[in-house]
Amino acid sequence: MDTGSTAWLLASTALVLLMVPGLALFYGGMVGAKRVVNMVMMTFGAVAVVCCIWVVYGYQFAFGDSIGGGGILGLDTGNFGLGGLLKGDEAATIPPALFAVFQMLFAALTTALIAGGVADRMKFGVWLAFTAVWATLVYLPVAHWVFAFSSDTVTGGWIANKIQAIDYAGGTAVHINAGIAALAVVLVLGKRTGWPNTPHKPHNLPLTALGAGLLWFGWLGFNGGSALSSGNAAAVVVLNTVAAGAAAGLAWIAFERLKGGAMTSLGKSSGIVAGLVAITPACGAVNPLGALIIGVIAGAACAFAVNLKYKFGYDDSLDVVGVHLVGGVIGTLLIGFLATADAPNGRDGLFFGGGLGLLADQAIAVVAVLAYSFVLTWVIAKLFDVVVGLRVPAEVEREGIDSVHRESGYDLLGADLPEVVEEERTPEPAAA
Repeated sequence: MDTGSTAWLLASTALVLLMVPGLALFYGGMVGAKRVVNMVMMTFGAVAVVCCIWVVYGYQFAFGDSIGGGGILGLDTGNFGLGGLLKGDEAATIPPALFAVFQMLFAALTTALIAGGVADRMKFGVWLAFTAVWATLVYLPVAHWVFAFSSDTVTGGWIANKIQAIDYAGGTAVHINAGIAALAVVLVLGKRTGWPNTPHKPHNLPLTALGAGLLWFGWLGFNGGSALSSGNAAAVVVLNTVAAGAAAGLAWIAFERLKGGAMTSLGKSSGIVAGLVAITPACGAVNPLGALIIGVIAGAACAFAVNLKYKFGYDDSLDVVGVHLVGGVIGTLLIGFLATADAPNGRDGLFFGGGLGLLADQAIAVVAVLAYSFVLTWVIAKLFDVVVGLRVPAEVEREGIDSVHRESGYDLLGADLPEVVEEERTPEPAAA
């Protein structure tokens, strides 16, 4: 057991868990004041559901031995409930239970990302049920494809092992998967009442900026922990992660300025996240200059992409498609151009003499995840809509969806404060 690597992965797991409130604040600040409680509840609710699923059967399907050696879905019949991880593994460098909880949070956050697309109008109970089904039928197979590497005793997923596409920490399994799933659900769910003519403005931009900062901080564990060691690879990954986020934030606000608008705090926050999304698959494949290039391209491209919803008429409330789908595709494909064998992944892309082979592998991975996730998510959402309905009643949507929780994010009028009763005072005697 490598105690240094174990300590690093413990710290990384804690950082990834911090991304949960980070995502809740990032999304929460972008919705209306009467919708922020629901957004927080959707984020934490999705995380809770998926974590429970992961313990019961999720880890076993994602990282078990591939059924029939096909690389499609894993199965570990002797480890349901994760009881088999309690005694550890003497041959492992890190405790299997630690790897299990680290990957648990990947599954939970991926599912929670979808909430940003359906904000303000989806039934909360249906959302929780949807997350359970989606994580089971969509995330677990894709995670097996991308994250399950073969060993002497276990056969892993087809993307990781047969075509050997590079995805260091989840550009396909996390961001493309969640982004295209959000688009599928949005198409079934429909537009918010009044959109796009009625403005749906963020109610608290400092809250969104705080959320972006927490996400950036947590992303160091998300990407850096994926090295599964405390060595040079983790250091390179952390360096690239910070660089890409910084470059993308600047690129986004530069795009805003070139369009003739103001450089906004919302743009800066969104740009940082776009850069982090794009570097996620590539953080172990490129050098720091490559990370800057990926950040600049992702920041500008995602700033452009978020406006496409108005052109094509899909109401992606908080731009999950424009940031996570587009950013994930950009980062995954740019590996084919910018990868260098000097980086931890050890493969050259087109610009470093590696030819077109790696780019082709990356494109296959992108198309496969896009197609599988979109089709299956659309079917799941459509079935829920037919059976129980996805949307809250129109009056709930108009007055603010926080009402379904019987809570409000802010008590600006002090309605819940106890009344102050003035005490009767006996007049003091006049001075002599």
